[in-house]
Amino acid sequence: MKQLISYEGLRCANCGAAMQGEFCHECGQSIHSVLKPMHHMVEETVETVLHIDGRIVHTLPPLLLKPGFLTLEYFAGRRVRYIAPFRLMFVLCLLSFFVFHLAIDQVAGKMPANGRPLLSVDSRAIETAASPAGVREALQKELDDLQSARATGMLPPNLLEQADVAERDLRRKADRRLAELGAAPVPTAAVAAKPPEAAKTAAAPPGDATRRAIRRESSPVRIGWLPDAANARLTELGHHLQDNLQTFRHGDTAASAEAKQRMINGVFGTLPPTMFVLIPVFAVLLKLFYVFRRRLYMEHLIVALHSHAFMFLSLLLVTLAGMLSTWLQPHAAWAGNVLGWLQAALILWIPVYLLLTQKRVYRQGWPMTLLKFWCIGWCYFWLLAFALMVALLLGAAH
Repeated sequence: MKQLISYEGLRCANCGAAMQGEFCHECGQSIHSVLKPMHHMVEETVETVLHIDGRIVHTLPPLLLKPGFLTLEYFAGRRVRYIAPFRLMFVLCLLSFFVFHLAIDQVAGKMPANGRPLLSVDSRAIETAASPAGVREALQKELDDLQSARATGMLPPNLLEQADVAERDLRRKADRRLAELGAAPVPTAAVAAKPPEAAKTAAAPPGDATRRAIRRESSPVRIGWLPDAANARLTELGHHLQDNLQTFRHGDTAASAEAKQRMINGVFGTLPPTMFVLIPVFAVLLKLFYVFRRRLYMEHLIVALHSHAFMFLSLLLVTLAGMLSTWLQPHAAWAGNVLGWLQAALILWIPVYLLLTQKRVYRQGWPMTLLKFWCIGWCYFWLLAFALMVALLLGAAH
């Protein structure tokens, strides 16, 4: 039972008003001092964390499994138990894109850059060299390529280990070929890979700076109804995009991998702001299609926030299930198959959830709800496609 406390005779230390409870009714300051022993601070921290965790438990399951429930609760005034719509959408958006970025990096690390693997090791030139000098030259070239790949700083630990193994294998083959030619083995110190600085310098092909300078002078962007500052910014972005694509397609292995990673990071850096712009636009679509329901724009915005929070949560779960399935597939194929079915169920649940949300919130008949759902979805699909294309271009120009 909560202990009854009398505040008679106590005054607020900030404004001097007579206290009637733990918080001043004039300025809102608490009567409790912030100068407390450490164990009291620990107790308050634990209480705050548990309170937040309780709100998460009350918010995430209905968000995923009960279409329209959180929105109707918010409209009914029952809001304390749940996380606020914007905060919920914001956190899930950042978290889902972060995990999706990790998954893309994991896949991109295994894919070839510019049609060539990050570790392009070819020992045929060493094994077919006709002279000791040719063996040493071929070995030096392969070691330089390995060092260039290391210098990017983007190789995962497993590829770094493969690079070390590949280097030892190249040296063994070179020694064996030299022995066949009657020459002495190459000492380790005699054939050394280029240092990272040299490798990074070698990443840019000769004449690349000159080509960029010519391109910057010859291809400015000119849009008549835009100010000069905007045209200059678009011109700079266009040059960055050309540079990244040129390096990705025609650069060496290390430079191509670096350009690919730079573009991926740029795309994921622009996606969250793009989605934040689309959410109020989606609310405008709801307002237009339900103009005769006489609802405030803020109500439509709450629907949009909860709908996007659900989509971000679904994206997060689908990505996590995919990553876990990839990890379990070599060890337990059945678990990977189960997670694959779970991913498919989550993807199919997204349009069903959004349709049920629209039906339960706006309470129209099924024919009208289906028609408006199709129209809103069609409009939003093209808006989303356009926004994602812009985000892709801006990110690739990073």
